[in-house]
Amino acid sequence: MTIQLEREDHVAVLTIDRPEVRNAFDLETLDALEAALVELRDDPGLRVGIVAGAGSTFSAGADLRKLPMQLPERGPDAVLQIARLPARLGLRKPLIAAIEGYALGGGCELALACDLRVAGAGARIGVPEARRGLICGWGGTQRLPRLIGAARAKELLLTGLPVDAAEAHRIGLVNRLAPAGEALEAARALAAEICACAPSSVELSKQAVDEGLELPLEGALGLEHRLLQDAIASPNFAEGALAFLEKRDPVWVAEQERRG
Repeated sequence: MTIQLEREDHVAVLTIDRPEVRNAFDLETLDALEAALVELRDDPGLRVGIVAGAGSTFSAGADLRKLPMQLPERGPDAVLQIARLPARLGLRKPLIAAIEGYALGGGCELALACDLRVAGAGARIGVPEARRGLICGWGGTQRLPRLIGAARAKELLLTGLPVDAAEAHRIGLVNRLAPAGEALEAARALAAEICACAPSSVELSKQAVDEGLELPLEGALGLEHRLLQDAIASPNFAEGALAFLEKRDPVWVAEQERRG
């Protein structure tokens, strides 16, 4: 398998396992990633996913030896389907990218599709498509400006030059820095902090941000209000209040468990 999925309590670690090509994506790897994300989505015991790369590299992006010949088999919408991962799958659980080494092109865009990013010192992150006669096709031109602002995004997109981990953190491209080789451990620590919160609250907060960014402020505030009602209706709200009063750790219920 080119994507390895390991369960660690409530966390799924999805590892891109093609170190011989710096974890570049071919069609089989994209299919395996989608299958792993579906597994994360459908397992009520899993609350957070971490995406990492085997060896010393996150991902060098598209496998230019194979993917350009494979994509036409899927038709003209294939690239759009990739760009919309994981939203297309209805994944409500947060994803964290644990970045070591290079996250370039599609590798950078995969990290951008995650909710949070942790980078090890020495990481290099960028979108070099303009230096190959291309533009981003997996969401980079849209997610980068939403994340770091239009001017900074244009500099990365128009020059094709990568930034190091420290600069990526300074401009808001990554959330946390870690020593070289420790991005995955830092991502696990971040995942543990998320798992300490009510899974219903995590999912609803993620939904509020993701959907609210596409709405005018008034509509986004209405969305927040509707989702607040869902949070209040969840048994986790009563459990959180009771645990606070009893000075104990709450025992959360996953939304899938409650609905099941």
